Amino acid sequence: MSDPGVTLKELEGRPLTDLHGVGEQTSASLSKVGINTILDLIGYYPRRYIDRSKEATVDSLQSGEEGMVLVNIEKVKSRRMRSRKTLVEVTASDVTGSLRLVFFNQPWREKQLNQGRDAVVFGKADIYQGQMQMTNPIVDLVGDRTGRIVAVYPQSGVAKLHSWDVDRLVAEALRRVMKVRGFADPVPKEILEKYRLVDRSAAYRGIHRPDSMSEVAEARRRLVFDELFRIQLELLQRKRIIEKTSIGINHSEEENLTERFLKNLPFELTDSQNRVMDEIRKDLQEEIPMHRLLQGDVGSGKTIVAVFTLLKAVQGGHQGALMAPTEVLAEQHYLGISKFLGDLIVEDSTTLLGDRPLQVDLLTNRTSSVDRKRINRGLEDGTVDFIIGTHSLIQESVSFNSLGAVVIDEQHRFGVEQRASLKEKNRDGRVPDVLVMTATPIPRTAAMTVYGDLDVSVLDELPPGRIPIVTSWEADNATVWEAVKKEVKSGRQAYVVCPLIEDSEKLEVHSAEEVYKDLSDGPLRGLELGLLHGRLDKDKKEATMSSFRSGKIDVLVATTVIEVGVDVPNASIVVILDAARFGIAQLHQLRGRVGRGEHPSQCLLVGVATTKEAEERIKAMVRTTDGFELAEVDLELRGEGTVMGERQKGRNDLRLASLRRDKEWVEIARTEASAILAERDLFSIKELAEEVTLFLGESEADYLLKS
Repeated sequence: MSDPGVTLKELEGRPLTDLHGVGEQTSASLSKVGINTILDLIGYYPRRYIDRSKEATVDSLQSGEEGMVLVNIEKVKSRRMRSRKTLVEVTASDVTGSLRLVFFNQPWREKQLNQGRDAVVFGKADIYQGQMQMTNPIVDLVGDRTGRIVAVYPQSGVAKLHSWDVDRLVAEALRRVMKVRGFADPVPKEILEKYRLVDRSAAYRGIHRPDSMSEVAEARRRLVFDELFRIQLELLQRKRIIEKTSIGINHSEEENLTERFLKNLPFELTDSQNRVMDEIRKDLQEEIPMHRLLQGDVGSGKTIVAVFTLLKAVQGGHQGALMAPTEVLAEQHYLGISKFLGDLIVEDSTTLLGDRPLQVDLLTNRTSSVDRKRINRGLEDGTVDFIIGTHSLIQESVSFNSLGAVVIDEQHRFGVEQRASLKEKNRDGRVPDVLVMTATPIPRTAAMTVYGDLDVSVLDELPPGRIPIVTSWEADNATVWEAVKKEVKSGRQAYVVCPLIEDSEKLEVHSAEEVYKDLSDGPLRGLELGLLHGRLDKDKKEATMSSFRSGKIDVLVATTVIEVGVDVPNASIVVILDAARFGIAQLHQLRGRVGRGEHPSQCLLVGVATTKEAEERIKAMVRTTDGFELAEVDLELRGEGTVMGERQKGRNDLRLASLRRDKEWVEIARTEASAILAERDLFSIKELAEEVTLFLGESEADYLLKS
């Protein structure tokens, strides 16, 4: 470890008023952008840098292209236009020429851009009346900073915060830290040397007050490592605590029940299914409770793996539970799994012949009170072997004789408390093995960062015989409805998906109710149409789905309520209206509602892409049906914030690190955290543990320990 220095925890305890010139008013302004302590201040990183040795000049700007230049403000004037809006005109220049800046309806610019002030302006350059001009450019005021590299900080009009304000305060904070003893560095020296990482003092100085862009790059590498390292330490420590404190179930190695189940399947398993089941076998033979994430694309065969897992528990005399997020999906699992299980027999010494049929039941809010009492009795005395249900499974009235394994489908739909409740159902304190499943493929780096405390299994191939879904982007609705009619005429069924339930004046998108009416009266007149959305009562939903499954409904007009788990093999075409409004993950899930039978299937994406990002999403959907490839595209387009989801609760929200750019560092952080925790407990390393707690926060630690 390095020599003692100023710790980040110490800076967390220092208010901004410790700095010169910071009173209540300035503190209140900084608080609006999340800066409340000295630690927050030094973690408020520049969004870009101006290299004065390589800065663009006014005479180098090209008409029609974006550019960024450092200019001096010469003249500012404003006037009212006929529309009564304000026009602010600014004359600015550098040594090479003059630039006109025009701001529409931004009267405050007149006060912001004082004569003689230096400013960095960024925008599209155009020629107007023979002069180079930028209209409504982004403006960063950088003050009188000398040196070749100027750090430009995020600014806030609401907080009345300017780049030079932050620059001045950061400079003072760093100067005073360095004057005392520099920054403490809890990361072992051997790790820093191994990856040629600068020490923490150099990192903070380099990110805020660099002398060169190479210094910025070195500083960023170190601070990126710190962010990812803390996350990995926290995740692995959590896993270690669970393993040490949880009493698991050592399941029987016998395979009689699972062998019969697999033998009776009417199809061959894929290599990836066999590989994942081997991984689960090994987990279940350990006394440490399994905590495994199963990723698999739509149609990859996750259900078979789930049933295998639960049967492993049952053949050892325990019970299995599968929890689904919706009643529709739970009921569908029940119907499908019941067929797979057929007439399987389990040992039961209390019966005359020493065995009995495997008992599978369904428990949802729709279950009658009579059946509910019968099922609860069966779960308590162990005669119900296998229960499928929704959140009804975690109600206080439900208790198990011996819950051996739990499968949670579409885990992102459940809250942490719900998942924890199911694991705590055993009265003897033993923790059941848990398999969480998702049909939303997760990029490798995201899986390591978000689910790093789980063992991850991947089903990365589809069963043989699956016919790829043909996806196209359509602008002509008439063509779309002709395609639907053709499929129905051939005896198939169709989905039509809409983003909204009702018409909205704010959003010019198709609503389910309006589309249902228009199609019934128009292009699909004569066909049997159904309507399904979240506002329908449960009986109506079930009646509609039952009619669609049985073939009484030709075309189901629906919202994204069908996104997860609806399985109708006869459906061969899905039309997604206003497709540009959906994310890639949603589009991929919706597409997966077809292609589940023996017939060729197609997905028609309808609508205009109003943004470049939306266009890229739709093009990616047309290009590939590989969910893992689409997940990487999604990460690239949307960034990691949406992928991280609930994990981002404390300070450690990847301010610098990027799961896209920094894939290598995710791997490195994981490796080094594993090496450290293989030898000792995190809490024995005071400085590292302190930082993990500081950035994670106790509330998030509690959250994670329950998940």
